[in-house]
Amino acid sequence: MINKKIQNAIDEQINAEIWSAYLYLSMSAYFEKENLRGFANWMKIQYQEEITHAMKFFDYVHSMGGHVSLKPIAAVQTEWKNPTDAFKDTLAHEKVVTSLINNLANLAVEEKDHATLNMLQWYINEQIEEESNAEQILAELKLIGDNGYGLLMKDKELALRVFVDPTKTPIA
Repeated sequence: MINKKIQNAIDEQINAEIWSAYLYLSMSAYFEKENLRGFANWMKIQYQEEITHAMKFFDYVHSMGGHVSLKPIAAVQTEWKNPTDAFKDTLAHEKVVTSLINNLANLAVEEKDHATLNMLQWYINEQIEEESNAEQILAELKLIGDNGYGLLMKDKELALRVFVDPTKTPIA
């Protein structure tokens, strides 16, 4: 049976993951409006990844004999000044998620919940990748600056991203 403190914390994390998905879907809508369909695609993939992250937690709680209690999802931002600002927010948000995952791992250690700590290792590794991807795109956008051709090239590159369920593939 799952520890009640751990279950409550995971319930909060499920909410955070779904909120993250909602944020990325909002960013996708913003990029669609700006006619940057490659950027929109990248954010739709992020949305799908965040939903799979939430479901991995959801399934874990139930596999441990717990019961998920879903909370309301707060509103998200819907407009950004430009793609660079959207990716600044993406990176900042991923850093918050990393801290939430680290706090969950700390709680698992405190509660001597080795099963949860083991499960959280996947998320710890995933967050390294999430932050790295956002940092890379942000760095490239800063190099592009106001160059419309550079932005269009980046848009075409981001259009090539396809969804691969990260919970089904090992993280190196």
